[in-house]
Amino acid sequence: MGLYSKFVLPKLVHYACGQKSAMKQRGKIIPLAKGKVLEIGVGSGLNIPYYDAKRVDHLWALDPSNEMWAIAQDNACEKHLDAEFIQAGAESIPLDNNSADTVVITYTLCTIPDAQQGLAEIKRVLKPGGRLLFCEHGEAPDGDVRLWQKRMGPAWRFFGGGCHLDRPIPLLLEQSGFRSSDLEMMYIPGWKPACFNYWGTAV
Repeated sequence: MGLYSKFVLPKLVHYACGQKSAMKQRGKIIPLAKGKVLEIGVGSGLNIPYYDAKRVDHLWALDPSNEMWAIAQDNACEKHLDAEFIQAGAESIPLDNNSADTVVITYTLCTIPDAQQGLAEIKRVLKPGGRLLFCEHGEAPDGDVRLWQKRMGPAWRFFGGGCHLDRPIPLLLEQSGFRSSDLEMMYIPGWKPACFNYWGTAV
């Protein structure tokens, strides 16, 4: 999987996560980011066009993949964002406690090996009163769709860089101590097992 992960997977993820329906979802939450912003799993920078450079003082772009950041860096320059790449996973964020005003996570919680540890780290680096902006796909409400999520899960994780189709996003947030008063959810266009979305803000 070494060559696949390095050369093929980044392009597949960029294509799949850049579909019109997913980009529309990003546009609902990214403009809310302000101050010192940490983006978890910046990937190829698909969120970058939606940041308001006048509201964002600094962007920490965290991702374990150098190959993905190579795609994202040009976008950050074009948007005049003060962006700093951090090559690391979400389970061990190399930032001090209470560093970020905003943490952004979009279509990334599905791939974090230890999602609870990742959320604990997000909670640690958020300032008091800071906000988590999230948009994720996850567990569907319909039994027949959940069945397909379960059936396809192992192959999807293998070829999709560890992506889980059916993580219970609201439960994960709640168990990690986050509260969201504006949580929304729906199917977006696409293959249903991968297209039930949750999004909103959490504190």
